[in-house]
Amino acid sequence: MTAVILAAGVSSRLRPLTDSIPKALLPIAGRPLLQRTLVALQNAGIGQAVVVTGYHRGRLEAFLQTLDLQLNITLIHNPRFATTGNNYSLWLTAPIMADRRMLLMDADILFDGRILDRLKAERHEDALVVRTTGRLGDEEVKVQADAHGFVVRIGKELAPSMAAGESVGIERFSALTTQALFASLAQRKDRHEFYESSFQEIIDAGARIRMVDSAPYQCLEIDTLEDFHAAEIVAKTLD
Repeated sequence: MTAVILAAGVSSRLRPLTDSIPKALLPIAGRPLLQRTLVALQNAGIGQAVVVTGYHRGRLEAFLQTLDLQLNITLIHNPRFATTGNNYSLWLTAPIMADRRMLLMDADILFDGRILDRLKAERHEDALVVRTTGRLGDEEVKVQADAHGFVVRIGKELAPSMAAGESVGIERFSALTTQALFASLAQRKDRHEFYESSFQEIIDAGARIRMVDSAPYQCLEIDTLEDFHAAEIVAKTLD
């Protein structure tokens, strides 16, 4: 399985912290976020990763050259990072990923590595990690599931009262589902939207994606300065 890490965004809500570095390189309790993610992938037995760069691409590429990890890392640059959504960044990986099993990850997640073990243990090959505890608001990508734990709706627009929790940005897909996902992205890539819109499209067409609960393990998306300060506290419990 190949991991895809999307690290192209400008992260304007984290300024001034991101004035000169991409969010993926923010030090969280002393270690860059991307390093934490790559180490977790290595510990989970993932041998290949594709990293999509954009904002401050040179800083990110230089940092990756300093790491001593047992990962084969391929870099893909999104030259339109300032004007496109993460759906476009994901679509750029199609020449490599369109017929492979994929572990998709956003680069702005602080998480307990045992969440990857839980995802690996899920028998249904198509699955996404959901945080079922804590606050849900307008900014979170929310998930509604059926009685068997399969996703029926996903998106920011869902009412919190209808949601099982937040999709944290960690998903696993079979090669067949990845093909369907990239077919959707090819049609939607120029819309400034999140890739979850394509998730919804393939779910409506019959894809069965199972919800995997992250609890009791910690998981936090870092979008704002408030999130960053919370992540500093959480990271100390993980190290």
